[in-house]
Amino acid sequence: MAAAALGLALAAAVLHALWNLLLAREHDTEATIAVAFACFVLVLLLPALATWRVDSTAWPYIAGSGALELAYIALLATAYRRFELSLVYPLARGLAPVLALALVVVALGQRPSAGEVAGVLVVAAGILLVRGLRRGRGAAIAVVIAATIAGYTVVDRYGIRHANVAPYLLLVMLGPALVYPFFVGRPRLRAAVRPVSLAIGAASAATYLLVLLALRLASAPSVSAVRESSIVIAVVLARTFLGEAVGARRIAGSVLVAAGIGLLAFS
Repeated sequence: MAAAALGLALAAAVLHALWNLLLAREHDTEATIAVAFACFVLVLLLPALATWRVDSTAWPYIAGSGALELAYIALLATAYRRFELSLVYPLARGLAPVLALALVVVALGQRPSAGEVAGVLVVAAGILLVRGLRRGRGAAIAVVIAATIAGYTVVDRYGIRHANVAPYLLLVMLGPALVYPFFVGRPRLRAAVRPVSLAIGAASAATYLLVLLALRLASAPSVSAVRESSIVIAVVLARTFLGEAVGARRIAGSVLVAAGIGLLAFS
């Protein structure tokens, strides 16, 4: 993997972990994420207009992905308001590629390779360490978040063939950015228009851009593997800045989850 691609993928991982940390620190996570994703759409506007190509066949994928993104935004805001970042983030990000693989296997009848099976087992072991043997608070919503991520990942995998990336992503996120604020309410939205909300939106958009730039220099599996180092980064940030009780077991589990995703990516 070229040094430039590695740097871009690592920067994307750090940014993704950072904006999740910023969101988790907020008191009103719902209003913050609503403002943030409005900013996300605005950041994407110029790149989308400059590279506009959206075939009519892309619209069913845009609608499906947009609905799943709306669910993702709502669930993520709820999860971070109630539960720990160091639990929700590794479980949601770790289970998502496993569930995406399961969807492809069921829908297309593909047989998983030995490497994919090994990756699933490593992710499962890591998740067990992160969650612990006792019933962990927040684990259920993290699994549902993972399902939404897996869903829009599979939809986008095919939808992006019918449009350029920036306009496709803009149209996917436009619906959630317009609909979700109605569930939050105007007074809360006004209070959430602060630099931190704008920073979250800009960082989220920049994460996508960095990943796309990395993909121009390296293969998708290698970029994906490096990108998921954000799982470990987020857990460390949660311990450092949120004061969450993150022990060696949860850190080791996060490393295993990231390693398992790397196996899935290269299989």
